[in-house]
Amino acid sequence: MALSLAISPCPNDTFVFHALVHGLVPGAPAVDVTYADVDVTNTAAERGAYDLVKVSYAALPWLLDDYHLLPCGGALGRGCGPLVLTRGDQAAGTPGSGGTPGSGGGGLADLTGATVAVPGDRTTAYLLFRLWSARRPPARIEVVPFQEIMPGVAAGRYDAGLVIHEARFTYPRYGLTALVDLGQWWEVETGLPIPLGAILARRGAVDPAEAARWIRDSVRRAWADPAGTDEYVLAHAQEMERDVVDRHIALYVNEFTAELGAEGQAAVDALLGRAAAAGLTPQISSSRATAWTS
Repeated sequence: MALSLAISPCPNDTFVFHALVHGLVPGAPAVDVTYADVDVTNTAAERGAYDLVKVSYAALPWLLDDYHLLPCGGALGRGCGPLVLTRGDQAAGTPGSGGTPGSGGGGLADLTGATVAVPGDRTTAYLLFRLWSARRPPARIEVVPFQEIMPGVAAGRYDAGLVIHEARFTYPRYGLTALVDLGQWWEVETGLPIPLGAILARRGAVDPAEAARWIRDSVRRAWADPAGTDEYVLAHAQEMERDVVDRHIALYVNEFTAELGAEGQAAVDALLGRAAAAGLTPQISSSRATAWTS
């Protein structure tokens, strides 16, 4: 029976999983792939819908009773955080400052009367936004499909939008301004990389040590022959330009993709610890939140 896998169609995921999906990893089972945005996979994982699944780190408190956190295959790094965007003529505060009240970081833009579009209520992006805006939360949050956020802000349907991934490279085309880089804010606050997307293995269905081996092998094969992934990556890249695809992979597929390591685990612990302390997510035991190590 094939292993069920759910990942996003984003270039970083298809690049990482190309070899596994195409049967190029020795000893790995056949894989039946579902492609879906992370907000969809977060919800599906609550039902135990997949054997291996890409989810937001922010969703882990609801998932770790049924899944192991794997130490590879995910998205975590520096300079790759979500952005809060507004129309250029509506920017408030100090754009890009990332500051919080009293932090000396330039001050928090006032979104207290704003409607903000976000890509999912259990995404890491939204959790970071809630931590950042805790003292001055916006008036209204709307969950919007990712591809509709920037056009919606540009058209005035939303006062601000929370975006991820390739939007870092394309938002100026919509006449938008980056009000804050939440990854930069997080790095200043904690000194740690930002944990975005995690790979989970369903308990009782997949051996986590074996799954980690398959994924590491798949990552290394992609790095060894990146051109070999091109057709697959571009077929799922949602009409992204080739330059954007390449920049996307270079930013989100990094040393943490092959091995979360101590620094990556510390980032996960910090995110979930701060979220639980703020009452934004349930508290989970450290043993559950620690990535499986073989």
